[in-house]
Amino acid sequence: MVFVHGSVGNAQTTWSEQRVLEDSFECVFLTRGGYPPGPPLERIDFEVQADEVAAELRDGDHLVGHSYGGVVSMLTAARGPVLASLTVNEPPAFGIARGRPAVEEFLAKIGPFRETRPSPSEYLAFFLPLVGSETRLPDPLPPALEQGARAAMAERSPDKAALPFDELAAAPFPKLVVSGGHSAAFDAVCDVLETRLAAERAVVPGAGHSLPRAPGYTEALVEFVERAS
Repeated sequence: MVFVHGSVGNAQTTWSEQRVLEDSFECVFLTRGGYPPGPPLERIDFEVQADEVAAELRDGDHLVGHSYGGVVSMLTAARGPVLASLTVNEPPAFGIARGRPAVEEFLAKIGPFRETRPSPSEYLAFFLPLVGSETRLPDPLPPALEQGARAAMAERSPDKAALPFDELAAAPFPKLVVSGGHSAAFDAVCDVLETRLAAERAVVPGAGHSLPRAPGYTEALVEFVERAS
């Protein structure tokens, strides 16, 4: 099982609850470029990182992507080795659901704010509640969290991703889309993905956008992966 984290948190913080799976599966927790402990990057692009993740995969891997990492994972799945399964948690591919009121409202908030060039603390104080995270921010930010915030600000906006729907829908491996039932904007994206990819859907409330921490998430993931295997 190969895990790809989202924005702000690296692999260690995002997938802490899934470490228990190492007793049953061979697990690889990838940290994307720009995130600690790697060096910072001035720009992070989902297309570039999809190539980087694809280079790490082998035929028969189960790929699991959270948030921004879900966008990266969908691009990866269309260009890498043949997977055993693909799971994505609330990928912010808002471009596929334009016109939905909740999506338009979300984009109208995040776009102008990013252009104000906020500090890392200001960015997190705005961004985390917007995506449904209740994380309490320490002051000052620890170095790793500050770097994670700067990495999130450096990411190419995920609503610009052109997802390879035809290739993914035609791929033989099962797909799972996971949402948390906390955001109409993320629900709209997941609804489109469920339909366009002929994917299974799981809803795991209780942790907002931090789905890997939600009660029942790991169990739902394992049940899907074992059926896919």
